This record gives sequence, C-alpha cells and structure tokens, in this order.
Amino acid sequence: MSRVLIVEDEQHLAEGLRFNLAAEGYQVRLADTGEAALELLAGGSSAFDVMILDVMLPGKDGFTVISELRRAGQFIPTLILTARGHPGDVLRGFAAGADDYLAKPFELAILIARLGGLLRRREWLEARMRNVAAKPGPPDVFTFGDKSFHFGDLELRVRGQAYRLTLMEANMLSYLLQHDGKAVSRKALLEDVWGLHEDTDTRAIDNFIVRLRRYIEDEPAKPRHLLTVRGVGYRFVSSPAKDG
Repeated sequence: MSRVLIVEDEQHLAEGLRFNLAAEGYQVRLADTGEAALELLAGGSSAFDVMILDVMLPGKDGFTVISELRRAGQFIPTLILTARGHPGDVLRGFAAGADDYLAKPFELAILIARLGGLLRRREWLEARMRNVAAKPGPPDVFTFGDKSFHFGDLELRVRGQAYRLTLMEANMLSYLLQHDGKAVSRKALLEDVWGLHEDTDTRAIDNFIVRLRRYIEDEPAKPRHLLTVRGVGYRFVSSPAKDG
C-alpha cells in the first residue's frame, strides 16, 4: 500500500482527496501547514512514498517546504498544486525541486494518474538502484565529455561538482541518454517517462529540459548536448561535433 502525504489547508479539498485516494488503496496522512509537513518528514522521507503539496499554505508556503526538503537531502516525489497553473508558479515549483504539478481546479482522475506515474518512476529507480548495488564492478555510470550520470546515486557529476537530481530529473535524463543521438518527441516523454496518455500539456517537459541544461551545458543558452528539434521535441548528443 503506497503512503501519501497531502499538504493542503483547504479542509474540504484535503478530506475529499483523502477519501478518494483511500478508496483507490492509498494510505493517506494529512497536514494543513508547511511546518506540519516538515515535522512529519523530519525523520526522513521514507515514511511516505509520495507527497501532494499545495503551494499556497499558511506560514511556510509550498515552495519553501520543497526547497527545505531538497536542501536537507530528502527527495520524496512531489506533486505540487497551483492556483490557475500560473507559469511563474510552475517554474518556481520546478526550480525548488518539484517533480510534477496540477492546476486547481483539477480532475480527480488526472491527479490519480499523476500519482501513479510518480510512484511507478520511484519503483523503477529503486529497482535499478538495487541492481546496481548487487552488481559487481564499477557503478552504473554514463559518461559524456567531462560529465557523468551515476544512476545508482541519482547524481550528475560535472567537473568535480555533484548535483543530486530529483526523481523526475533522473528519469528524464535516463530516458534521453538511452536514446542518445535520436530525436525524442514531447509526446514520447509524456507517455514513456511520465506515464500520461490523456494529458496534452507539454510545457512541464520544456521546463525540465531548461533545468537539465543548467546542469549539463557549459552555456545553457547555447546547448551542445541537449538540443531542441523544432516541431518534434529534443535530442541528446553525448559527443557533439567540435565547432569549426
């Protein structure tokens, strides 16, 4: 049974989510402030498998909560709830370390699909990490240029600097690395990485690409590894051609 922490100060919404998610087989805990959520997670994120986090909370808002958790090394998969899905709020949430978002009001079926996608990605990564730990020899690493992605640690290492990736960042980068040199459509990323078939909003994909470029590109505005394929999506190139 998957364990969900819902951080929402609107009681009717929180209780409605708890009722419906419990009916889907989830074990649910509620918190109505950012401080309460941080207290519940103070001992580590292992108490919960996924978190639904409203950004508009009394006291510490959702952006502050997710930022503090990430700085503390806690990478619980997190779906943020935003009012009206304002692009600025979405970008701020992703910058803080969120994995996905939904704009209020939302359809329950979409929220359940998003939760399922986050949990499937978590299970996939945990299985991969177990395989890495059990496999003799060097860790599972993909190296390109002076950068390397360490699958088992969810870390991207660039010239001695280590960046711990969120669940979604790691899954997206893994998928792009597996398709090195090939164009990958936004639709394929939505379906194969996010597990979404009914959702057509691809802006979140573009936001994650911007974040990954900040890690892996020397000049994010002039990418060499993570290229845009106009009208299609993106292409990862591990060994870009030298200029000139």
